[in-house]
Amino acid sequence: MSDRDFSVLGQSVIRKDALSKVLGEAKFAADYKFEGMLYGGVFRSTVPHALIKHFDASKALALPGVACVLTAKDIPGKNRTGIIIKDEPCLVDDKVRRVGDAIAIVAADTPEQVNEALDLMEVEYELLEPIFTVERALEEDSPKIHGATNVHAKKHLECGDVDAAFAKCDVIVEHTYNTSMLTHMFIEPDAGIARYEDKIMTVYCSTQNPHYDRADVAGVLGLPNNQVRIVQVTTGGGFGGKLDISVQCHIALLSHFTGKPVKMVRSRKESTNVSAKRHPMTMKAKTGATKDGKIQAVEVYMTGDTGAYASYGPAVITRAVVHCMGPYEVPNVRVDAVFTYTNNPMAGAFRGFGVPQVAYCHEGQMNAIAKELNMDPIELRLLNAHKIGTTIATGQVLEESVGFKETLIQAAAKAKEVM
Repeated sequence: MSDRDFSVLGQSVIRKDALSKVLGEAKFAADYKFEGMLYGGVFRSTVPHALIKHFDASKALALPGVACVLTAKDIPGKNRTGIIIKDEPCLVDDKVRRVGDAIAIVAADTPEQVNEALDLMEVEYELLEPIFTVERALEEDSPKIHGATNVHAKKHLECGDVDAAFAKCDVIVEHTYNTSMLTHMFIEPDAGIARYEDKIMTVYCSTQNPHYDRADVAGVLGLPNNQVRIVQVTTGGGFGGKLDISVQCHIALLSHFTGKPVKMVRSRKESTNVSAKRHPMTMKAKTGATKDGKIQAVEVYMTGDTGAYASYGPAVITRAVVHCMGPYEVPNVRVDAVFTYTNNPMAGAFRGFGVPQVAYCHEGQMNAIAKELNMDPIELRLLNAHKIGTTIATGQVLEESVGFKETLIQAAAKAKEVM
């Protein structure tokens, strides 16, 4: 047999999980059950920015079937989680930063008792001015969501002599592009079940990030990593939306305190409210070209709203900056980016990490240049396309496997065929 006989490349391969899903045998997080298990729920903020003056769970605790109600003061370990920056409290301890922040968690015998207990909890807020726009977040007198500044991250990328290049261009186009916040809407909402046995916390959950989950659960519980086990069960969609921690720390805390397995399944509304979104961005772009269509310079200033917590913001801003020229050779580049915290929903990983947003910008600019020069948009792209040997703005040389031109040619041919 040749080596190719062992390869999946170029072969018709059956997905390993296809049959179990088609037959309804696949076991998702919400399908797990353990004897004597409890159900968990989260009491969440209904305001975007506030201090908590008073919280009362006495009525909930008096309800038959309620095993415990936990707040930040009950956390035995660190009360901060996060993929890159640990800035999100497992349970609010200083202030509310968004609608949906977790204030308390409850465990009870039935889902109905959980909901009743949540309805009986009472909170009194001292409201703070909410920040809903990047512009307000950047103003000097704006309330600060974290620390002394609302600036979450800044990036600068520059190569060549941008100003001199623009001076030599025959055509320059300037436009502003805005992209909106989007939510994943994966079919399966966040769910999981935790069980604490023999000094090992095991969490079965719908996740894309089991190793990161383990670190956060261990940190919150004050346990070493080798006493926490995360099992990624069959996951019904993620697309980046299940990279952040969801139910894992909450059910682990409840199981740790009750000594029983605890299951939590978010409603569609709850899952939509608190899962990470795509970063809304504004991009002010200036692109210059010679009359033959060669792009000479690109300048972009972009802002992004990372919401109440960082999530994957540091990665999103980096990739957005690196990719904002698109798959085109541009010898002179200057890009500045600023992402801010706001009291909006948290933005994070979403199918492309900032690249879909900037694609809207750089492709809009290419179309605008083509229109100004009365050139075919495909020909303009082919003229400037990356190829083997291209040096991009970061200094990287593309040495192999650059198939953009071939792909564009075939796509254009197919488009003509079906038109």
